[in-house]
Amino acid sequence: MRPWSPIPIHDCAEPLLPLPADLLRLEPHPYVMAGAPYGADACPFRLRQGVIERLLQAQRLLQARSPGYRLAIFDAWRPLAVQRFMVAYAITEECQRRGIDPQQPSPQLDAVEQEVGRFWAPPSEDPATPPPHSTGAAVDLTLADSDGAPLDLGSAIDAIGPVSEPDHFGGVAREAIDPALRSQAARFQQRRDLLAAVMLEAGFAQHPNEWWHFSHGDQLWAWRTGQAQALYGRSEEAPIKGGSPTAQAAPASSSFT
Repeated sequence: MRPWSPIPIHDCAEPLLPLPADLLRLEPHPYVMAGAPYGADACPFRLRQGVIERLLQAQRLLQARSPGYRLAIFDAWRPLAVQRFMVAYAITEECQRRGIDPQQPSPQLDAVEQEVGRFWAPPSEDPATPPPHSTGAAVDLTLADSDGAPLDLGSAIDAIGPVSEPDHFGGVAREAIDPALRSQAARFQQRRDLLAAVMLEAGFAQHPNEWWHFSHGDQLWAWRTGQAQALYGRSEEAPIKGGSPTAQAAPASSSFT
C-alpha cells in the first residue's frame, strides 16, 4: 500500500490522447525496446486530455524562463501488463548489477525488491489502487536543449537509489569539498529544481522519490496536493498505433549535455 492508495477515485472519463507535436518524445522508447507487452497497436506516448494541456502549459513556462530548453517525454501511459513486465525487469536488472540470483530467495533479493518498490508501483489489478502510469495521468520527463538533446540531471531516469531523489544533489553541493564536484552537483540540482518548478506551477505533483515523475489527477497527485479524490483511474484503452503522426522524436540514449 502507498500512502495515497486509500484516496477514492472518481474518474472524469477524459480520453487518452496522443502527445501533440509540440512535445518532444525520447525515442526509441526504452520499454518497447526491452520487450514490454504494449501490443501491436499500442503507443506509450499518450496521456489524458487535461494532463496534456498542463504539459503544454509547463513547456510554455519553461521556455519563458529558459528559452533554450524544452520538455522531453521519456514515458507516459503504461498499461497494467507493461507495469508488471517492467517491475520484474527492474528487479532482474538490479540483481544483475549487484551480482544476485533473482531466482534464488535470499535476504539480498528481498532488499532489491524493497528498493525497486520505492520507484516502481506494484502492478495492482484492483481498480481502487491503479499504478499511476496506468491512469494516463503520470509522465516521466526531463529537460532537453533546443536541438532536442537531453540535458544531464545527474542520474538516468529509472535509476534505483538515493541519486534519483529530487533534492539529492542539493545535499551533495552543500557537503562537497572539491569545487568541481560542488559546481557539477549545483548544476544538476538547478536543472532538477527548474523542471520541478514549471511542472508544479502547471498543476502537477512530483513523486517524492523520483526527480522525473510528475502527475496530475491521480491518487498520488491528490495525496500530495490535499485533494479529497482523484480524477483519473486506470485506463486500459488501446491507443492509436504510433500516436500523433507529426510528433517529434529524439533518441532516448544515455548521452546528455
